[in-house]
Amino acid sequence: MLKNLKNKELLLSFFTGLMLVGLLVFGFRSADNFSSVFYEFKNLGGKFIGLFGKYQDYFDGPKISVKGGIVLENDAKPIDVSEMAMAYEKQITVAVEKSAPSVVSIIVSKDLPIFEQYYVNPFQGFGFDFPDSFGIPQLRQKGTEKQEIGGGSGFVVSNNGFIVTNKHVASDSEAEYAVIFNDGQKLKARIVARDPSFDLAVLKVEKTGLVPLPLGDSSKLKLGSTVIAIGNALGEFSNTVSLGVVSGLNRSVDIENEKLTGLVQTDAAINKGNSGGPLLNLSGEVVGINTAMAQGAENIGFAIPINQVKKVISQVEKTGELKVAYLGVRYQMVTKELQKSKDLASDYGALIISGEVEPGVMKGSPAEQAGLEEGDIILEINGTKLSGTHALASILREFSPDDTIFLKLMRDSKEMTLEARLGER
Repeated sequence: MLKNLKNKELLLSFFTGLMLVGLLVFGFRSADNFSSVFYEFKNLGGKFIGLFGKYQDYFDGPKISVKGGIVLENDAKPIDVSEMAMAYEKQITVAVEKSAPSVVSIIVSKDLPIFEQYYVNPFQGFGFDFPDSFGIPQLRQKGTEKQEIGGGSGFVVSNNGFIVTNKHVASDSEAEYAVIFNDGQKLKARIVARDPSFDLAVLKVEKTGLVPLPLGDSSKLKLGSTVIAIGNALGEFSNTVSLGVVSGLNRSVDIENEKLTGLVQTDAAINKGNSGGPLLNLSGEVVGINTAMAQGAENIGFAIPINQVKKVISQVEKTGELKVAYLGVRYQMVTKELQKSKDLASDYGALIISGEVEPGVMKGSPAEQAGLEEGDIILEINGTKLSGTHALASILREFSPDDTIFLKLMRDSKEMTLEARLGER
């Protein structure tokens, strides 16, 4: 739309004059001179285009220009893709450099028996003396020797020596644990707490002045978010870095007879060696704890969202121990797919199921005392609906041992409410 009538009339007059000049020029030239006419008209048009550039101000809308083959509006600067890539790479390297000193390798050792081979002469009582090559080989214990039997990764969460890792990394109560820092320093560590429902363990070393990793907000993770996994890859290479994206949320997996829910799925490389290490965002904040990889598949790893375990970490730091509320059921979160495959009466909740070894309701547990049964679907706890983002274990985290809770459940397509007094794991 033109800005004013006067300018509109001026431009229309200019256009009309240009057309008349073109017609006159063309009319007075013969057909065999057509090419010269065309080029004169082209030059005239080019001069007009140059002149028209001065009149762009008479029109509303964006001004355009061309730089390097890219059409730009309002004299905008072209985007330098290489600069964007360098900035992205710098975010990653800075996050890793800041975090690496707080990521540790965990070594698990145990006194194991040493055996030696000896030979028994089967005819010893008869006075025959045979060489060992004719004897019967036997084994006997010679003594014990401390040997490394496992390991994993962890990261510092306090300046006075608390370190977080996976429970399956530090599950042996008879083993000894050591922590190796980024600078090569090796210190003995003791187990302070284990939480199997989150595959979480907290270790303690006698050292102050440590730099804890900042804990981020895992609820901000979205599909496609960039994440960085750091750890002791394959138990050999300390502070190995792998990059990936969040490829799934609210996943469920079974680890050592425990059902882990609400997990973050990523294609960043996660293996037994870097289990327990941090999963970082581009700001260098911990958004998850690397915990498992899908067996028989590549580029499918899982991490515990850091928001699930913040309360546990805080409690251990303050009290030096962990008291976990215990209900005593084995369950699977209900999805629409599960509802369809098992013909369930509800498309949400926690379905109590048995495992290969463990029953759905533990004997002597608060769940058994409250009257829960295998096949029940727990729909709500104290009015909070159980769903993918509010799994049973996560909701129980809000309670303490000896708390009384009310469970709304579905049994044989009928709703009912039971009262349970939580125990301590």
